[in-house]
Amino acid sequence: MILVTGGMGFIGLHTAKALLDAGEKEVVITYFQTWREPDFIKDEYDKRIKIEKVDVTDLEGLLALGKKYDITNIAHLAVTGLGAYDAIGDMRVNLNGLMNILEAATTWGVKRISLASSIAIYSSVTGGPFKENIPLPVFGTGNPTETYKKVFEVVGGHIGARSDVEVINLRIGGIWGPLYHTMANLPSRLVHAAVKGEDPKLAEGRGGVPYADDQADFCYVKDCADGITRIVRAETLAHKTYNISSGNGATNQELADAITKVIPEAKFEFQAGNGPNARKDPYGDLTQVNADVGYQPGHTLETAVADYIGWLRAGNER
Repeated sequence: MILVTGGMGFIGLHTAKALLDAGEKEVVITYFQTWREPDFIKDEYDKRIKIEKVDVTDLEGLLALGKKYDITNIAHLAVTGLGAYDAIGDMRVNLNGLMNILEAATTWGVKRISLASSIAIYSSVTGGPFKENIPLPVFGTGNPTETYKKVFEVVGGHIGARSDVEVINLRIGGIWGPLYHTMANLPSRLVHAAVKGEDPKLAEGRGGVPYADDQADFCYVKDCADGITRIVRAETLAHKTYNISSGNGATNQELADAITKVIPEAKFEFQAGNGPNARKDPYGDLTQVNADVGYQPGHTLETAVADYIGWLRAGNER
């Protein structure tokens, strides 16, 4: 049975659904503070989806899951909320959770644990496409996600090398779509504003008003869930690290154009050209993950935007 930590989270619920769709008979998901019941999966609660309230920093509570379920595979997606802690708290909670998951995996004799890393790990790289084997500096940009995901990969790789557990790193792109619960990323800010007919207040976002020609890896959450599922369920894997992303760098203007194609009255005013921190092709290269597990995003930027707008128009708040 597959365990998905953070399974009530944004990526977690989509991953649980993708695992069921791929043929898993049952999946265990954990939650700690957040509870969601989206229509696409709530009918499986307490049926094929087994739900357990567990804080991954509580080793005893986590190990108790192994007495209740025959866990053979783990997707570790649990993460602290954006800005929930200061720098020390961020690292303490994330690293303690990681160590507990690794200890549980070795105790249970789990075959594989897939750790959610991030495209932020490439924050110090001047340009892409980002390949999994490019050298990364030890010290980063001060981006907290970049920092603790580097720690995850180093610690996870070390434990994996000294145990019988296969530890795989999932370098996940900029994820957006149904259930995303903050307005921190640009696709959500723009889509929500367009659907509601509101001002997206771009000046209040991270970095201020975006630049029209700046690129980003906009990976739709349903594609991300498919990529995670393929890696988690693979019989064998040739590598220890995989990018799961959109596989291309879309500009902010292309994102806006995809939205106005569905909602013509939406208006977005960006700064012209590129910003001072713009990078060329800042996206995860998918050659390796496509060759090993056949992952390729099923959505284009336009189809993803249309799907997200449809989700919100159906009455879903997030």
